Amino acid sequence: MKAMIFAAGLGTRLKPLTDSLPKALIPIAGKPLLEHVILKLKAAGFDEIIVNVHHFPDQIIDFLKVNNNFGIRIEVSDERDQLLDTGGGIRKAKHFFDDSEPFLVHNVDILSNVDLAELYNQHLRTSSLATLVVSQRVTFRYLLFDNNLRLNGWINEKTGETKPADLKRVEFYTKLAFSGIQVLSPEVFELMEKFQPKFSIMDFYLSNVTKQDIRGFVPEEFRMMDVGKLAVLDEAEKFVNQ
Repeated sequence: MKAMIFAAGLGTRLKPLTDSLPKALIPIAGKPLLEHVILKLKAAGFDEIIVNVHHFPDQIIDFLKVNNNFGIRIEVSDERDQLLDTGGGIRKAKHFFDDSEPFLVHNVDILSNVDLAELYNQHLRTSSLATLVVSQRVTFRYLLFDNNLRLNGWINEKTGETKPADLKRVEFYTKLAFSGIQVLSPEVFELMEKFQPKFSIMDFYLSNVTKQDIRGFVPEEFRMMDVGKLAVLDEAEKFVNQ
């Protein structure tokens, strides 16, 4: 099975650590974030991974080489010339996903207890365009799902903005937060052709909600941590060691 790890971000919320180190190599409990995600994917049966890079890309490339790609096939999608955002990053890696099978995408700064094999199998059962790991978590930007966990829209509760803009009766939907872990069907690439080189995968989903089946997946007893800020690094160490 194939997967992609988003590791190209600038990690601005982790400064000053990221002034000299890519976010992907920030150590948590003695291992870089990238290693935690690779080993989790590998344990779930994902043996072909592509990692996108932009910020200090050579450090990530050297890290993979020194570790012999952790005994699996790992390639790098080089975005050092232009950071393409999440949607553009996936589209740039299209060549890697050449087997017509769904693939998993995982943010490098997310730690969780989600069963990635179960997530992948759930996606296969529904035959949806994408399956997004979501949960009831306090935030101000929510995805909106119907009773079948089909994505219908998005809301920013601070501003009242919704997507699609004409979305009505928001109160009828279940509000869930996206975790940064998802499975996509290869059909996404054809739908992405009309987008600019740089675009958000969430904007892509929200532009397709009326025509495509995009589902949420709520794991049981789900625990996750977004390791995106200096303030949570100590807590992340405890999370990993639980």
